[in-house]
Order: sequence, then structure tokens, then C-alpha cells
Amino acid sequence: MASKKTLNAKNLEALGAARLAELLIEISTGNAASKRHLRLELAGALGPKEVARDIRKRLATIARSRSFVEWDRTRPLVQDLETQRNAIVTKVAPKEPEEALDLMWRFLGLAASIYERCDDSNGSVGDVFYSAREDLGEIAESAQQDTNTLADRVFEALQDNGYGQYDNLIPLLSPVLGSDGLLHLKKHILELAEHPVPVPPEEEREVVGWGSGGETYAHEMAERSRQSTVRMALMDIADAEGDVDAFIAQYDAKTRKVPKIAANIAERLLAAGRAEDAWGFIERAESRNQSWVPSEWQKVRLDVLEAIGRGDEAQAFRLKCFQRSLAADHLRAYIKRLPDFDDVEAEDKAMDYALTYPSALSALHFLIHWPALEHAAQLVINRADEMDGDHYEILTPTADALAANYPLAATLALRAMIDFALGAARSKRYRHAARHLLESESLAGQIEEFGNVEQHVTYVTNLKAKHGRKQSFWQHVE
Repeated sequence: MASKKTLNAKNLEALGAARLAELLIEISTGNAASKRHLRLELAGALGPKEVARDIRKRLATIARSRSFVEWDRTRPLVQDLETQRNAIVTKVAPKEPEEALDLMWRFLGLAASIYERCDDSNGSVGDVFYSAREDLGEIAESAQQDTNTLADRVFEALQDNGYGQYDNLIPLLSPVLGSDGLLHLKKHILELAEHPVPVPPEEEREVVGWGSGGETYAHEMAERSRQSTVRMALMDIADAEGDVDAFIAQYDAKTRKVPKIAANIAERLLAAGRAEDAWGFIERAESRNQSWVPSEWQKVRLDVLEAIGRGDEAQAFRLKCFQRSLAADHLRAYIKRLPDFDDVEAEDKAMDYALTYPSALSALHFLIHWPALEHAAQLVINRADEMDGDHYEILTPTADALAANYPLAATLALRAMIDFALGAARSKRYRHAARHLLESESLAGQIEEFGNVEQHVTYVTNLKAKHGRKQSFWQHVE
């Protein structure tokens, strides 16, 4: 049974309303964020319109602020923003959805000014605006606003999306916009497409940056933004309307051959039941680096091959994809489609193939996670000189996985990390390297035959001869 002094809701209730009120006043004194939160709660008791009035005032105050906020001081700002966002969603939206919708638009409208005056290195501010954008979509569904009015607001927002706060806005709101709203929005976008940004006289041009091509002017940046807004909006509208050809039209012939874009187009054509057309885009895709093929293109190519009845080619391509990059998902899909007994032989061949893969660490990562621990151990022993100790993110789980049944291989993985840390004088890793050395000592008793590998005692003796002066390391060992 919990103590009556335990800090929980039931025990606090026992203090009584008067005492709790005194405590809240005491705790909030000097804490602006807490005071704002309490005021919103008091306003909530008076109804959603009163809450909306307070939120509107606070948003206006935030909009007027010009002080810069460093990355390590963004927490109060984030808390303030989150308090206002939450109040819109929980206190206004349930009973006054139209009012809440307007407030959320105003909230998102703060993004540009806030990003300009704060360092959002940890992404906490961006997370708040991401949540607000999602909230906007939910509130719009219940607000029942005129679709043309909503489309006008979307169009206005898309032209002020310098920080991505309105990304994905059309897909988010397309169910609410409906065909009429999308048509109205499309008219706005097409009109924008017909009005390039004017080029000012040379003496009036504003330089905003420099690059390999020389100076970059404000009007050039604005024109690029306009073109991007038009293209992305028309693509989103095309997706919302299920118009694949309109989506394709936003890319020129050369761009359609970029593998990722070709995959995007083919995926939509396939969904529309146009598998042969999809195959055409997949086949026409061009890649400058033939040794690397985007995973998106690989996946869609396989889907299209299956759709057009070329399953054998799909299987051959899965195997090729695996052999190129040791992609486990392709190998699993390949094996899954094989007849009984053939799958076992195919898996054995794949594991043997991994042993000879050019990148020993990539192969090791694959074998450990498949898992094929016997092959992983064989790889570590056969290619010990290729175990780069800098890659502790691979070698640490390798040592852990192999320790029980393959202690020699586990020891070699640990030694690779020890040798790298000491050889490169990475003093921050000495504590870990010392732990690895102690783990190696524990494993030594389990190794029946070291073969050509130095026994533990000899390894430690040579380590002291080579790195004996690195006292900070040996202190961790002792």
C-alpha cells in the first residue's frame, strides 16, 4: 500500500482545494510558463471561446518576439508552444472546431519567424510544428469549412513554406477539400505557374549568396521557390485525384529516367493497373553509378516483374540484388519462393558467398544478423586482418553473439577493437578497450586450440611492450 506521503493525485486531493490553490500560486510564482498554463485552465472553465481569446493573444505575443534562442535554451519555447497547441486541440476544437482551425493556421504561421530566431539543432521545435500540421488535418475534418475557403488558405500557406512547416499539406487535407476544393486549389496553382518572378533592373538586384556559378540573387531564389511550389503542389493534387499522367507531366523526359523518380512513377502506374507502362519507366531508368541501385527502384522493379508474369526474372533479380549488397530482405524473399529442399541449398550457397564478399565488415554484419554464426566465426578467423576495429558498432555485437560457442572468433573481434583504440591513441575508448581485454581473458579458458592466433598471455605481453606507456588504459585494466 502506497504511503500517504507518496506524490500522487489521490494524496494531493486530500489536501483540499484551498491548500492546493495556495500551493499552485506558490509554485507558479516566478515561472511564466506555469502561470500561462494555469491561466489557460481558468479560461477553460469559462468556455472554449475564452480559451481561444487567450491563445490568440499569446500567439500574437510570440509573433512579435525577436530575441534569439540558442539550441540549449529552446525548452521553455517548446513548452510554451506545446501548451498553446495542446489547448487548441483539447479545449477549443471539441466544441468550436472552426475557431480551432483558425487558431491552428495562426499557430503554424509562427513557424517561419520562430525558425529564424532559434537554433533547432535537436529538432524539438520542428516536432511541435509537425504535430500541429497533423492536428490541422484532424480539426479541418470536423470544422466543415467551405472547401474553396480552405483551398485559399492552403494556397496561401504553400507560398510561405520556407522551413517545410507545410510539407504534405495537400495529402493531409485532400479528403476534406474534396474534388471541388482540389479543383479550386489547382486553379490557383496554375495561375501561379503563369506568373514568373519579375527580374529587377541590375542595379536593384539583391545578392543573397555566392556559389560556383557566381552570385545568387533574391529574385532567382524566389523564382526557384515558385517553380518548386507549383511542381510539388500539382504532383500532390494529381495523387489526390488519382491522375497518374498529371503526376508524370511534372517531370521532363530526362528527369523521368532518374531511378528514384522512375520508381515513383512506376509505383503509381502499377497501382492504377498499368503494369506494362510501369515496366517501360523502370527499364528506361538510367544510373550513373551502376554498382549502386536505389532500393526503391529495386523494389518496384520486382513488383512490376511479378505483375506482368515474369516471376523467373524477378527471382534472378532478387538474387542479383542480394549478391550486390548482401541485402537480407532480397535473400529472404528469394528463398521463400523456392521449392522445398531447394531453399536449404540456396541459403547455404548464400552464406558461402558472403564469406568471399569484398567488404568483410559488411559480410560480418549480414551473417551476424541473418543469423549464421558459424559462418560469421569463420569469416572473422579467415579475414582477421580485415576487421577494422574502428567499427565497434559491428564488432561489439559480433563478439557478444559469438562468445558462447565461438570464443576464438569473439576474441579476435575484441582484439581488433583493442588494437585500434591503442594504435590510434583514442583515449576516450580506453575504458571500453580495457573491458574488451578483460572479456578476452575470460574467453581464453574456453578456447581449446588457438592455432596461428597468439594465446592470451602472449597477446597481453606484446600489448604491454607496444603500448606500456599508455597508463590511462592500463589503469582501467587493473
